Amino acid sequence: MKYINRNDILTVFGYSGQIMIGIGLMCLVPVIVDLIYFEFNFLGFLIASLISIALGYTFNKLFKNRGKFKLKHAMMVSSFAWLWASLIGGIAITLITHLSYIESVFENMSALTGSGITMFTDVESLPFSVLFFRSFEQWVGGLGVVIMVIGVLTRPGTASAKLYQSEAHEERIKPSIKNTLKKTFNIYSIYTIAGIIAYLLAGMPIFDSICLTFTSISTGGMAIKNANLEYYNNYIVYIITMILMILGATSFIVHYKIIKTRGKSIIKDLQFKVMISITIIASILIYFTSHIVPIETIFTVISAITTTGAAISTSKNLALWPSFTVIVLMTLMLIGGSNGSTVGAIKLVRVITFIKGVYRHIKEILSPEGRVLPVKISDQIIPEKGMVESGMFITLYLVFILISLSLFCLYGYDPFKSLFGIISLQGNVGLELGIINHGLTPFLKVVSIFNMWIGRLEIYPVLILLRAFFEVFRR
Repeated sequence: MKYINRNDILTVFGYSGQIMIGIGLMCLVPVIVDLIYFEFNFLGFLIASLISIALGYTFNKLFKNRGKFKLKHAMMVSSFAWLWASLIGGIAITLITHLSYIESVFENMSALTGSGITMFTDVESLPFSVLFFRSFEQWVGGLGVVIMVIGVLTRPGTASAKLYQSEAHEERIKPSIKNTLKKTFNIYSIYTIAGIIAYLLAGMPIFDSICLTFTSISTGGMAIKNANLEYYNNYIVYIITMILMILGATSFIVHYKIIKTRGKSIIKDLQFKVMISITIIASILIYFTSHIVPIETIFTVISAITTTGAAISTSKNLALWPSFTVIVLMTLMLIGGSNGSTVGAIKLVRVITFIKGVYRHIKEILSPEGRVLPVKISDQIIPEKGMVESGMFITLYLVFILISLSLFCLYGYDPFKSLFGIISLQGNVGLELGIINHGLTPFLKVVSIFNMWIGRLEIYPVLILLRAFFEVFRR
């Protein structure tokens, strides 16, 4: 049976037009930085921007009479938007830095998804405009490329609601999508401004303060220094970054309720409590089994569970950590932070639901036949469908990691380091042990791009887009 027809494709093209225009406008923002620093690299950004805007405008005009917008359309538009943003950004990076196009697409996908792994060997030699562009992409990607665009360009309605849902966002602060986006953006902006001011007070230059805030609150972690945060050698900077990472990994609904409940919402939130508890336990385990400096231990643990990937030591140093501590970090990178935040990975709510579902199954076996045992999270009963979906997602997530690991091993890479890198890529983390770099073969770079893409969109939207693609070309 064919689930995708000609009208579906036209509908996707029509709605993609607005997103493409928004992505084109996003590419113009670094031009301001380029002119401030008299770098005169703006032509690369302009060309990329004009291509996206022109094609987006064409799509809007040609496919104006769009059919009914369904969830499958939203998922295809969302998947295409993230890929398109990476492809367009790749044009700008290639034109300005002369990095190969595949590596430039990798760089943009890494920035947009908050993965934070770079293809550049010397980021400090890059123009300020490119450094800003990478940081700005992370800030935009933290909320979501599609969310940012529909918040500015799209009118409220069913389409906006479907697009919001397609980018792995379920919870709403307000009943309407427009108000939810407005409140979310306000919270995000307030924390961003606060972060910039905090870094400035810590003695950091204005450019570094802006870029580091963008990458920390978005849980992106892509550095503008070769030594990452170790460059600053400042405990205050480390503490500010840890606070921003935790804020970014906490649900926006919790942030919204903080004022109304005088801080009680963050204490009562199960995901937040579990995240902090895991952070404390993991930090203690790593410290007492490795005796690594406490600040480095805590920082790396927070960076891993919030899927930020920022570090105060290089990947070469991280590769020297004992195997047990690396396994702990891999576990944290798999789990991730709260649902409804900027983090990647599986997310705490799914892990909690899955564990409670397993525990319920054990109790059912031990209990008298016919006894109903509901699963509750924060006094809310989780429907059977929710538990099944959590289990299916976790299984699918691990299957893609296994497939990618097999491909890396096929090319002769160390299985342990490859597993760490793949978990980091798919979880949009950024910590790695020195193998995910420009030295990868072109094929594995494409595989890595795919891992980051499916990780950020939580797999299903990408699979739906690929299914549509194959159905169209099969005819």
